[in-house]
Amino acid sequence: MNRLDVTEKIISTKVSKGIKWEDVAKKVGLSKEWTTAACLGQMTLDEKQAKVVGKIFGLDAEEQKWLQVVPYKGSLPTPVPTDPLIYRWYEIVSVYGTTIKELIHEEFGDGIMSAIDFSMDIVRQPDPKGDRVNVVLSGKFLPYKQY
Repeated sequence: MNRLDVTEKIISTKVSKGIKWEDVAKKVGLSKEWTTAACLGQMTLDEKQAKVVGKIFGLDAEEQKWLQVVPYKGSLPTPVPTDPLIYRWYEIVSVYGTTIKELIHEEFGDGIMSAIDFSMDIVRQPDPKGDRVNVVLSGKFLPYKQY
């Protein structure tokens, strides 16, 4: 048994029972984005959160312990993603990455946007021409230190 086995069990149970990530998140008490990342093996749950997720997905005590292990983050199987939706994010960064970098540096100075002190919100935005995906990423600015 390993973390990937637990992730696959979670996904399988989600599909077979028709579970929604938003419902899982409400029971865990965190955002749907963070909770989904944790269930997919990219974040670490504490013991209480792991028990909640365990109950939802029918995980035993050992499987719940795997949810509490700090994961190896980054789950893409190839350097350039092949899944069309994930590839579009890769394309966005490829095309607009230098623009995002330039504008962040102009506004904040030399540093980075944290992916640790970070939040994300994904919502459907109704539009008469076709619904839109609205994604808001918010990360703390971390300036480079001089030493």
